Amino acid sequence: MKLPHIIGADISKKSIDFASHLFSTHFQIENNSSGFPVLIKWIQEKKISMSNVMIVMEHTGLYSYQFEQFLHRNHIRFTKVPALEIKLSTGMVRGKSDKRDAYRIARYGFEKATRLVAVEPADQDLQRLQILYSTRERLIRNKAGLMNAVKMYQETCCLPQTDVIIKSQLQLIKNFDRQIEKLNQEMRNIIESQKTFSDNYRLLQSVKGVGPVLALATIIRTKNFTCFTTARKLACCCGTAPFEKTSGTSVRGKTKVSKLADKRMKTLLDLAAKSAIQYDKELREYYLKRTQSGKSKMSTINVVRNKILYRMFAVIKRQTPFVENYLQAA
Repeated sequence: MKLPHIIGADISKKSIDFASHLFSTHFQIENNSSGFPVLIKWIQEKKISMSNVMIVMEHTGLYSYQFEQFLHRNHIRFTKVPALEIKLSTGMVRGKSDKRDAYRIARYGFEKATRLVAVEPADQDLQRLQILYSTRERLIRNKAGLMNAVKMYQETCCLPQTDVIIKSQLQLIKNFDRQIEKLNQEMRNIIESQKTFSDNYRLLQSVKGVGPVLALATIIRTKNFTCFTTARKLACCCGTAPFEKTSGTSVRGKTKVSKLADKRMKTLLDLAAKSAIQYDKELREYYLKRTQSGKSKMSTINVVRNKILYRMFAVIKRQTPFVENYLQAA
């Protein structure tokens, strides 16, 4: 198998540093539409086949958005790797700069060349959903901050509801509510516009404990169930999958979940599990039986999180709503 030509890319807000492991060369471009063609010019000057190039970059959020669109348009393959994975692979290092980081990314890509998987072009509606969802989350956090501030002023300063300090912040909270609802409506419109989205959205909510927010977040996180093949893999990503800690005959640690997780998804699954324990007869019986036998509440809740994840994957795989059958399950 012919290995790809690896180019490491360290992306920042204003610039992108590239490093070629094969040629041991470095160059920098502007992170905008006028700077991107410089990459193609460099590839052509080095007489590298465009189909043999693989750009390796870290996850940088919106900083790489335009660059990724450019690469897809020009049929240049690229892959995205967690920054921590690259950092752990480099061992002990001294010093840091964008140039050095680009070389480290290129070296990582060269060492893992046979395992790299190119990122496929994303569905435009799915990308739009992701941006809308992250914007909604940011507004909710800002709203929560204002609500906490109002509560603090009322409790510590005894300010009345008519005080300008309270009124101004309450007005902002109302405005946040209106904007959040606009974002929600836009996301609902996108969901309803695609049958695969709307079908999966409704199927997920047939599982007890799964509401609109978790259903939407799961569709976005799994790219509508195309980037995770099993519930176990998604559980690893969400930090709910338990891992053992043993070595030889002396190390016998407790089985624990990993701290490396999508914290937002884990929080939503936690809320779903607590809701399911109240309203799902099977899960409520399971929770009570396990805790009464001496198991900790948190480990039991984590088991319920995973049960919900597996149910979500099951309804998507079967394309049929979840049916509660407590007598058979018992």
